[in-house]
Amino acid sequence: MIDLAQDAPSSPFARLGAQPIALTAAALLLLIAGVTSIAVWRAYTGAIPETDRVVASRQLQARTAQASEQLVEKTRGLEATQQESIDQLQVVQDQLLTMKRLMASQQADTKRLSEQVAALNESIDGLRQSFASARATEAETPSVTRRKPARHRVHASARKRSRG
Repeated sequence: MIDLAQDAPSSPFARLGAQPIALTAAALLLLIAGVTSIAVWRAYTGAIPETDRVVASRQLQARTAQASEQLVEKTRGLEATQQESIDQLQVVQDQLLTMKRLMASQQADTKRLSEQVAALNESIDGLRQSFASARATEAETPSVTRRKPARHRVHASARKRSRG
């Protein structure tokens, strides 16, 4: 014969496992007690985490929107400053180009004047040399007493005759 007493578990947990309906009912009672205690706690404290979360998220959204507006304003300010800088740079570039043109013109004038001064110096040197050579030839030839031109001599002799 088979002994049925030997097959039955001896521990109390083993007996609970044999009755799944009782185990499920106990778990359900624990779950209902937990939900009830949470509902009582919320009603007693007046704090509802969902509304706090909604308020916190709305505040976060408002802060985000405000930060975005500030960023947009700062970006517009930077754009305006950048445009002013670009305009000023363009003015400076135009002035630089004008100065380069004036400088090139002045350099051309200076070059032309330098060439003219060099030509004048050459002419003066040529005149000096010719003057020096004329003096040198004059110094080499003996001094001849200067005589009056023939026309003056004729008039002078005619006057002497009429006086005498």
